[in-house]
This record gives sequence, structure tokens and C-alpha cells, in this order.
Amino acid sequence: MIRTAIVGLGKMGLSHLAILRAHPMLDVVGACDSAVYLTDVLARYSGLACFSDYARMLDEVRPSAVLIATPSSAHATMVEAALARGAHVFCEKPFVLDVADGERLVAMADSAGLVTQVGYHFRFVGAFQEAARIVRSGALGTVHHVRAEAYGPVVLRPKGGTWRSARDAGGGALYDYACHALDLVNFIAGMPDGVDGVVRQGVFSTAVDDEVYCTFRYSRGASGQLCVNWSDESYRKMSTRITVWGTNGRLTADRQECQLYLRSRHPALPDTRPGWTIRYTTDLTQEVWYYLRGEEYSAQIDYWAESIAARRLDGRNCFRSALQTDRLVAMITGTGGGLRPIPVVHPGRRPSWWRRLVAGDRA
Repeated sequence: MIRTAIVGLGKMGLSHLAILRAHPMLDVVGACDSAVYLTDVLARYSGLACFSDYARMLDEVRPSAVLIATPSSAHATMVEAALARGAHVFCEKPFVLDVADGERLVAMADSAGLVTQVGYHFRFVGAFQEAARIVRSGALGTVHHVRAEAYGPVVLRPKGGTWRSARDAGGGALYDYACHALDLVNFIAGMPDGVDGVVRQGVFSTAVDDEVYCTFRYSRGASGQLCVNWSDESYRKMSTRITVWGTNGRLTADRQECQLYLRSRHPALPDTRPGWTIRYTTDLTQEVWYYLRGEEYSAQIDYWAESIAARRLDGRNCFRSALQTDRLVAMITGTGGGLRPIPVVHPGRRPSWWRRLVAGDRA
């Protein structure tokens, strides 16, 4: 059994805790959260050793593996503390908010031979796995365009007071929502080499972006687009989709299905005829021992446990892989890739040059 601890008992953290405690290879020996009332109740009714101080938990229960599900701004410090004590780490997405922190932590984990993973759970969804398989097979021919989209009803009115609405804690729709779509771009189509035409703006938020749009460039000549809006109440919950166009067809994948159109039969997919082929997630998803919210959440924890047992250091969603997504975020924010930072603009707070332009004054 792998001695495991968890820090962060919010909505995602409690889901992780339930999955961890149900896993046959994991023995949960400690939990930590700053909400003392929560840890008191958990300790009383579960018998689990609970803490409000993260370092104290690490030193007292000495876990072999740690799952971190805290606000994004705390990731780098907590990951470093766990690695320094020789613990394998699963960290919720995004990995870090600063690429330099990520580079240091990747090197630290590599030198210690520790297993790492980041919670980009869409890589464990059958339809997205099928999309990646098809693109890598070459059946689409030469890929010339990719489009990643994520929409949902997260911020639907002006409000504040949560870590998600703080620029330095959650990072807004770019870090908390768009990172899933960006990770899928890297997973399915490969990491872009550059970013242009970035638009980041608030719809209801004043400190962070609610919408993110940009264009990708690939050195091989392909292009791409990112479209993200977490202030769209026409969606009941998060909806993420990726579309890839190639010289021999197109595919579109989301949580429910993978749609493939081929112009002509390809030897990499000998059983797939020209025209449309649709495969559903229900047919593509492998069963898991424990279901909560979706098979992918259990599958990623199972993969982490198996990676620890096998000392698989370069597995799916490792820190090095997640850092590529952070690099792409840095290109979009202008803190990496040589781009100029583009400020978040709230529609009700347009700068003076914008108001003059709209009014027709171009002087």
C-alpha cells in the first residue's frame, strides 16, 4: 500500500479524497485544509488524521505520495515541499502560474526519481484518446488547422470574493478553464510554436479574464485557434471540444464522441471507410473500479498509483508534459515567447483610446 496524503478539501479535493480512499493500492494517512471546521468533521466521522498546517502533516504522517488540490497560487510551494521530502506528487491543474517555478520543480522531481502527474483529466476521456490516436496515425494526412474550444456557465454576474476571481490565485478563465483546451491541443495536435492575435477580456469579472481568444502558429505551416468563454450560460456545464483538419479529412472530439470524416481510406485505419465514422465515449471508455463524476477522474488516479508502483517517471500528464501547457499560457499572456502582455479589459471599462475610436475620433 502507498501511504498517501491530500491537501485541499474543496469540491475537487473531496472528490479526489473519495477516489483515493477507494483505491486498492492507496492508503490515505492524512488530509489537510485551512477550513478547521471541515477537518474537524472529517476527522470525527472518518478517523482520518487531519491537519490545518501542510508542513506539519508532511512531517508527522510521512506520506510516500501527496495529492495537491489547492488554489493554483499555492501549487509551486506545496509541490516543492512534498518533493523535498521524497514524496511522489499529483497536482491539480494548472501545474504552476510561473514557468520558472515549473522548470525548477521538473528538475527537482527528475533528480530525485519521483513520479509526478497533473490533473488534466481529459487525457483519460475515451473520445479524446481516440482523437489523439487518429491524428498520430497520419490518417488525416497533413494537419493544417486545429481549433480548441471551452465554454461554460462559471461566472454569470459581477461578483468577487473567491480565489478563482483573483488574478494571483486562480488566474481567471485562462488558467482555470482554457488550460484544459490548451492541454488537449498539445496532446492531440502537438504544441504550437507561437501565438498571435490574443484577446483576453472580462465579461463580468474586473480582475481576470472571462473570455480568451487567440491564433496558434506551427513551424510546419499549420495554424490553430483557441476560443474560451466561461460566462456562457447557454451551456449547462463545461463543454470542451477540439477539431483537427487535415488534407485527408477532419475529426471533432468532445466528452461524448469522436467524429471522423475521411476523404479516402488510409492504411493506418484499414477498417474505416471514407465518409463519416462516429465513435462514442461509452464504447471507447474502459471500466473503472470506482465511479465518481466520470470514469476519467478515477482513471487518472489509478494511472498515478500504477506509475508509482512501476516508477514510471515520464508517464501521461507528468510535470514535464504539464509544463508545456504552462509555456503555452505564458505565450498567450505575453510573459513567454516574446509577446507583449495584453491587459484584461472589462467591457464597461474600455480605455480612452477605445472610446475615441468607437466615437469615430481617430486623431
